[in-house]
Amino acid sequence: MGPLAGFKIIEIAGIGPGPFCAMLLSDMGAEVIRVDRVEPADLGVQREPRHQVLHRGRRSLAVDLKQPKGAETVLRLVEGADALIEGFRPGVAERLGIGPEVCLERNPRLVYGRMTGWGQDGPLAMAAGHDINYVALSGALHAIGPKDGPPVPPLNLIGDFGGGGMLLGFGVVTALLETSRSGKGQVVDAAMVDGAALLLSSIYGLHGTGGWSDRRGSNVLDGGAHNYGTYETADGKYVAVGSLEPKFHQLLFELAGLNETVPDRSDSVAWPVMKEKLATLFKQKTRDEWCRIMEGSDVCFAPVLSMAEAPSHPHARARDAFVEIGGITQPAPAPRFDRTPPEVQGEPPIPGEHSEQILADWGFDAGAIAELRGEGVIA
Repeated sequence: MGPLAGFKIIEIAGIGPGPFCAMLLSDMGAEVIRVDRVEPADLGVQREPRHQVLHRGRRSLAVDLKQPKGAETVLRLVEGADALIEGFRPGVAERLGIGPEVCLERNPRLVYGRMTGWGQDGPLAMAAGHDINYVALSGALHAIGPKDGPPVPPLNLIGDFGGGGMLLGFGVVTALLETSRSGKGQVVDAAMVDGAALLLSSIYGLHGTGGWSDRRGSNVLDGGAHNYGTYETADGKYVAVGSLEPKFHQLLFELAGLNETVPDRSDSVAWPVMKEKLATLFKQKTRDEWCRIMEGSDVCFAPVLSMAEAPSHPHARARDAFVEIGGITQPAPAPRFDRTPPEVQGEPPIPGEHSEQILADWGFDAGAIAELRGEGVIA
């Protein structure tokens, strides 16, 4: 029912941003076939297949791509696909025989999405890396952390997912739109280092005009200002305030009970003193007490919830923001559509669970499937 219903996507299995991209496309209604390895790779993140939330909503075909018939199997699937996504280092897909040139020969309308850390070219293109490295090179990591401490990794949200998988998903859908007009496919080069930098666009704008300091914890949005940050409460929990606009800033002081003249919110010299005063006030009540006072007001307030707490918040419940699949509570598909609503198409597959069914659905006859299984090409 989702807006991508009818599109067929081949996902060459990987970790992190590639599966996240494939999950987004599946949630939006696309049929995504996950091409897993015959023998699972040691990726350092081994979990039960059914618990791999990023793999939800698609079927799995296990193929030995090191065998010529394995590559040929994938190429036959490519002939009927709208897009393929892969996350190998540059050149690996070509060596396996499923690179963009040969795939586009088989299907000139194919969108070929490539997900890497450093991009398909450049001096670091062949180097290993992870989220923290790409975020570091983009300028983002330097800006995150306490004023007098080291940079703090923002989980792996910026490189892997925001600047990686989501960027690739945007690129693939954009290319599909263009293909619908031109009739021609193309290659999408999505790099996490590019995406992480792109997410910093507004901050780079401030930095370029003198409105952002390279010193951590000294700016409006990085915890330097008293009216945009977190405060500990009496029960050892935290609340978050983002009272940037003048009227919201005024209301923060009123509801916090600070009975004094409200300082100019842009006076950075006054920030440390005001932070100390607000910190003292917030420590006088529990998080729930502050919620009763501020939540839902124009203070721009929210309790800092753990992942165990977030799904149970009344707002999350009202919007069905989380779903339970296979016993695991997880975020629901987003964004929402009023006519073609997205949905999770199923729980994560076991690698190779649907091998024969997929090949049959995509035009392989029973004899060819039996031969591939007998030779260990599929599993």
